Amino acid sequence: MKIDRIELTHLSMPLKHPFETSFGLQTERECILVTAYAGGLVGWGECVALSRPAYSYETTGTAWHLLADTLIPVVLGQGWQEIGELVALTAWVRGHRMAKAGLQAAAWDLVAQRDGVSLATKLAEPYAEPPRERVAVGVSIGIQPTVEETLARIAGFLEAGYGRIKLKIKPGRDLELASATRRAFPEVPLMLDANSAYTLDDADLFRQMDDLDLLMIEQPLAHDDIYEHSRLQAQLATPICLDESVETPAQAGWALAIDAGRVINIKPGRVGGLWEARQIHDLCRGQGVPVWCGGMLETGIGRAANLALASLPNFTLPGDISATERYWERDVVEERFTLNAADSTITVPDRPGLGVTVDHKAVARYTLKNQVFEMASQ
Repeated sequence: MKIDRIELTHLSMPLKHPFETSFGLQTERECILVTAYAGGLVGWGECVALSRPAYSYETTGTAWHLLADTLIPVVLGQGWQEIGELVALTAWVRGHRMAKAGLQAAAWDLVAQRDGVSLATKLAEPYAEPPRERVAVGVSIGIQPTVEETLARIAGFLEAGYGRIKLKIKPGRDLELASATRRAFPEVPLMLDANSAYTLDDADLFRQMDDLDLLMIEQPLAHDDIYEHSRLQAQLATPICLDESVETPAQAGWALAIDAGRVINIKPGRVGGLWEARQIHDLCRGQGVPVWCGGMLETGIGRAANLALASLPNFTLPGDISATERYWERDVVEERFTLNAADSTITVPDRPGLGVTVDHKAVARYTLKNQVFEMASQ
């Protein structure tokens, strides 16, 4: 396979509802779509970097630069057959995993189409069991102005059929919120996401949460910390879930070795792509550590890829892959992912490749800029 043309499209899409975390408030979501052309096939990927360096040092600006000036020139016109060969071409580039993941996702779409199988089936090739047809999902609720408004949002999502609730927290909006939620919904699977907003000095606060029967507390400490998470986990009965701290399979191994967390959230963009995500999945599976697929407010392109990943065998916890209507009035794919309310699942696309049809009019509507890269004429 040889990619002879790549197109980058920088989008800005209005969110259906504002989404607040400890990083701040989002009303729009920027991303970069990567479109790769090879042998008559068209593959789509999504780079999930944010517009600001909050969750990660990467931004849409840095990702565009890396893609345009480094990654795309390296892969254009190069012959390869499987994703591992493509990954090897860019392995010398340090970091910039979200940029790499966007390009890699488009390549996965191409190879799955080439082989006439869904992306889920392509990802599941190393395993004895086929991918799941439906994956369990939950909903992530941003920080609301009041506890009462949070409880009302939860009630609405439970009524819609979501079976797991994740609450964003930050200092001053944590224990009271979590306690009130547990009193109001004593049986609901509940987790908290701190997005690195706390320090080890807050250990007592988290010890008080042990009585709330939480599924997990996600990334309470610094985004680049593993060691202090191990010290906090030793004081808690509640499992810690690592997110920002795990950017590579090696870091996942270090975290598991010192019991820095007992769950790992796998986001393909954060770890460099679906190839690396599958490696972390396999490592955790071998050690009996559950994983789940996190979300980055993806469009339908990124959402389809996340569903394919979450169909693998060790994704045993509900992921942050909510229905289309949770975030977008109009998505950039024609299909709308809907919640199967009876069991809080979403159906995995089963057509070749990503299994979605891009809505080119919607892409054009949200486009900030666009650039095409082609092989130099021989």
